[in-house]
Amino acid sequence: MEKLIIEGGVPLAGSIRISGAKNSAVALIPATILADSSVTIGGVPTISDIKMLGDLLEEIGGTVSYDGEDMTIDPSCMVSMPLPNGKVKKLRASYYLMGAMLGRFKKAVIGLPGGCHLGPRPIDQHIKGFEALGATVTNEQGAIYLRAEELRGARIYLDVVSVGATINIMLAAVRAKGRTVIENAAKEPEIIDVATLLTSMGARIKGAGTDVIRIDGVDSLKGCHHTIIPDRIEAGTYMTLAAAAGERVTVENVIPQHLESITAKLREMNVRIDIDDDQITVYGGRQLKTVDVKTLVYPGFATDLQQPFTALLTKARGTGVVTDTIYGARFKHIDELRRMSANIKAEGRTAIITGPVVLQGAKVKASDLRAGAALVIAGLMAEGITEVTGLEHIDRGYEQLVEKLTGLGARIRREKMTSVEIEQLQNS
Repeated sequence: MEKLIIEGGVPLAGSIRISGAKNSAVALIPATILADSSVTIGGVPTISDIKMLGDLLEEIGGTVSYDGEDMTIDPSCMVSMPLPNGKVKKLRASYYLMGAMLGRFKKAVIGLPGGCHLGPRPIDQHIKGFEALGATVTNEQGAIYLRAEELRGARIYLDVVSVGATINIMLAAVRAKGRTVIENAAKEPEIIDVATLLTSMGARIKGAGTDVIRIDGVDSLKGCHHTIIPDRIEAGTYMTLAAAAGERVTVENVIPQHLESITAKLREMNVRIDIDDDQITVYGGRQLKTVDVKTLVYPGFATDLQQPFTALLTKARGTGVVTDTIYGARFKHIDELRRMSANIKAEGRTAIITGPVVLQGAKVKASDLRAGAALVIAGLMAEGITEVTGLEHIDRGYEQLVEKLTGLGARIRREKMTSVEIEQLQNS
């Protein structure tokens, strides 16, 4: 096991390049199961979730190869092998295997997904969609069994706007007979990205990016080459980091329209931001004004940026309120920020942050992916040395974090933990 050692208080400057979108990749890779020949996805980030998905596809007979940022999957020899546990349990996005395998094989056995512990994230809307398409869905010994004689298009209204359910139903519906209409669909850019891949494979999809998606099923899908969109959450994290600890940081390889909500909030805090076609420059050093933030489905403020943004608010003057309407349990980073002298209290789905506070270096633990990002930002702002453990969470979503930050001048490194430290961490 490893930990991050961060020496805070060093002004950051330079440029940082954003990787391919993690939240797209974890859906695009399962989507390749639906093809009858090789699919190459360009711009795939080198993160642990991607490697785990590749291993899962190999378990069911796929051939997976990597060439730089390109990942090529040959699904032609895949079989509907049960995936009841193991890697599935460690990966939230493994639920996309349900829709993809149901679409191709008309059956699947998938263990209940794991991933970050953010409170209950039910898959009832996924199941509702599968059943509407003609599948029988049962929960047997901790695994989801999906079976269908055939899949038929249906009109499906999502009771809750859900990115996962929207994509999963799309995956199952592209090879169903007839037309499927998904109403109250999520509008995230990652959904458009998945629809673009499926369309390149021969699917017939209209309306991705709106709240009504229409899919006319086809008998087969072919291989193709697809380049993933830039990761808007990674970009928003580094924009927040630049406002917190930067002088002048340019975030490259972005789609600015995907970042309008975080850009607006940073400007509201008195952060200067310049926007070009595919890059955003953030200027730090100004006195920050606090703001209130409420997470919402896209195009609202992303729940994945709530935790990093909370760290930034400790530097702002006044009292700000952060409300997470998506995941009510996404405040486990607050106790860790308090260890660093942050003035924060949590009440249900809301965090109240009073600043400015000069954070102090401390030993802290990442409880999930975005909490880890928040603690890194806090460590870069803090006086003294911060040690961050729980790096397995950070590695799930941030490619080459240390290398990218040292490129900006940060004093940050990874170190092996001693056996005593590991034991103390496991007992904490």
